[in-house]
Amino acid sequence: MKIEVINLSKRYGKKTALQNLNFLIEEPKIYGLLGKNGAGKTTFMELLSGLMRASSGELLVDGVTPFDNQRMMENICFVGEANNFKKELKVKHVLNINRLFYPTWDHSLAEELIANFNLDMDTKVKALSKGMESALGIVVGLASKAAITIFDEPYIGLDASSRSYFYELLIEHYDKYPRTIILSTHLIDEVSALFEEVIILENGQLLLKEEAETLRESCFSISGERQKINNFTAEKKVIYQKDFMNERTVVLLEEDRTTIENAGFSIHTVSLQDLIVYLTDKKREVKQ
Repeated sequence: MKIEVINLSKRYGKKTALQNLNFLIEEPKIYGLLGKNGAGKTTFMELLSGLMRASSGELLVDGVTPFDNQRMMENICFVGEANNFKKELKVKHVLNINRLFYPTWDHSLAEELIANFNLDMDTKVKALSKGMESALGIVVGLASKAAITIFDEPYIGLDASSRSYFYELLIEHYDKYPRTIILSTHLIDEVSALFEEVIILENGQLLLKEEAETLRESCFSISGERQKINNFTAEKKVIYQKDFMNERTVVLLEEDRTTIENAGFSIHTVSLQDLIVYLTDKKREVKQ
């Protein structure tokens, strides 16, 4: 499904959560929606899910605004960080409600995952641990098979083994049933290998939207004698630098590895998590 974000803004009173956001999502991929707390990620996901109306601009899914549009919302499953289900419902009731709501619901898959996560069908949501409630959200998100499936920090309370199992499930079912999956997380290093494309928000604005592989192949850290580094990076995009005695280390974005290697510098790749820190931490801004 095609997602168009056109001059999208959302305000809560005097606070602006999103400001003139513009980008396009056209292909079924696993997208990493990243940024610091307060960047506007959850607001964007709630708008996309049709849970609230934009203050200005447009957010269109196949040309239609999802807000207050049940037919469109049946194609979008949003699993938030918490409070996804009414506390008095039993696990089996949660499954049955979603079975009725999503036309693409796979009840056999839901029952299989419930068993694999050791969830009891007769347990009420309010009696579930935080991890078990997160597991229930994962089950609903995957079993919905919704064309747009959104996970906002879906693993809160899950141990490392259960998180790893979730990542395996995500890849397995995405391969079987390609769809647009948007995953917002702070455990970037743990899940970065899943991302096909990355969207980074900062202060409610789009900071970067790029193929994950392009970022991996164009962001490098190099070290060397300070003046030589300065000469080499004079016209390049430096997003971070630090000095130790007469040596300087810089992080370059949108750079060609071969060019760096030919210049004779020591070169290291930069993790996606570190890249986001360098891009969003104003204290680290490079003063030119």
